[in-house]
Amino acid sequence: MPDKWEYPWFAAWDLAFHAAALALVDVDLAKAQVELLLNERALHPNGLIPAYEWAFGDANPPIHAAAALKVYRAERVQRGREDRGFLKRVLHKLLLHYAWWINRKDQEGHNVFEGGFLGLDNVSVLDRSRPLPPGFSLKQADATGWMAMFALNLTLIALEIAVDDPDHEDIAIQCYLEFLHIASGIAGHNDGGLSLWDEADGFYKDLLVSPDGQHRRIDVFSWVGIIPLFACEVLDQRLLRAAPRFAAVLAEHGGGGFDGHVVCACPEHENARGEHLLALADPDKLARVLARVLDEAQLLARYGVRSVSQWHATHQDLGELPGIGRAHIAYQPGESDSGMFGGNSNWRGPIWLPTNYLLIQSVEKYYRYLGESLAVAAPCLGGRAITLREVANLLSERLVDLFRRGPDGLIPAYPPDSPLQHDPHWQDLHLYHEYFDGESGQGLGAAHQTGWTALIANLVFRRYRQDIPEHWKDRPGAATRDLR
Repeated sequence: MPDKWEYPWFAAWDLAFHAAALALVDVDLAKAQVELLLNERALHPNGLIPAYEWAFGDANPPIHAAAALKVYRAERVQRGREDRGFLKRVLHKLLLHYAWWINRKDQEGHNVFEGGFLGLDNVSVLDRSRPLPPGFSLKQADATGWMAMFALNLTLIALEIAVDDPDHEDIAIQCYLEFLHIASGIAGHNDGGLSLWDEADGFYKDLLVSPDGQHRRIDVFSWVGIIPLFACEVLDQRLLRAAPRFAAVLAEHGGGGFDGHVVCACPEHENARGEHLLALADPDKLARVLARVLDEAQLLARYGVRSVSQWHATHQDLGELPGIGRAHIAYQPGESDSGMFGGNSNWRGPIWLPTNYLLIQSVEKYYRYLGESLAVAAPCLGGRAITLREVANLLSERLVDLFRRGPDGLIPAYPPDSPLQHDPHWQDLHLYHEYFDGESGQGLGAAHQTGWTALIANLVFRRYRQDIPEHWKDRPGAATRDLR
């Protein structure tokens, strides 16, 4: 962590986001950071990436594959060349990590995952890292969504390598089939038969399963139910031409078909650029989740997407949970009033940069494939239908506003009397706050260590890239051929 005031330490998923920000200014350093926790001194023989030094065995969200793709694509845009050697080095280690997740976090083998708190600390009504009563299990929408994303990331990495090395096509096929198994699991079509999608509410939710097989949804509207949208990639013809057997498997499961069910959004048809969509959520599910995300009475705040819906300010009692007791959750836009996880971190209302950033990336990928064909109702705009590109812009601009001076001349992220507001020696020096108040936008938590807040730079830069003239985009090496 970029910290000299307390003590330097590492956190695995933080590091992956640091690499995304570093790639803007030093892509070689970004690649080195991705490989740091994958080398033989850090990676456990069983495939576990250590989470942080005080609890190596905790599970962080498996996003190192996404980070590897991010810096690989950044180098392709910046330098006009691809470092497939980098992808080969990380792929074999990431496959070990994927196997660790399959073997350790899917206790019943249904491709529906547990995972624990997964970096979201107190986001649920219970501490998800503590053991449940005997015979009970918690099937997590976020863990399963992260793993679907991981499988697609590995698929894309293997396909990129297969452009030069066809022997990696088998790995791409295997990883894509793993994605289909997970998609089938989250839809409730595997042996367990428990869907994590709540059709009535149009949202993904955790499931508490009793020893007798009965289940109860955890009716919380939070990042837990948004993360499955992160499982989204777009395949271009360049990759498919180099992998004819993979293309045949894609056709075999056209329309997202798997074991007699439609389990995901992998349409058979190409868009105007000849691209294919690989995604967990179909456009209908995407639109229904975004309806809550874009509602200022629910998940959308003035400065980004809240970690828990404001709806829970008045809907706190979730009733009795089998084996747990009475369940409550309250919207807490600032610091937590709960002692869970030490009380020094709050995912019950504040705005967090890393998940907001991944949501924007995913919406942009959907837009890349669907274009103007899908518009979603935005309650924050009076119900007006907007394109997915407009959704991404709306979310991105609100987040960047955390660090823009408002009409009152103040930066929302800092207290009005902070020297960072007007002191000429401090006013251009921004802090890396952990998270931001869900109402005021004020920076909270650690103020100087949390490097994923530097993702603000990526969001600023994406707007500049959108505004690049079309004739400039056609220049070899400088093209924005991959805005992901």
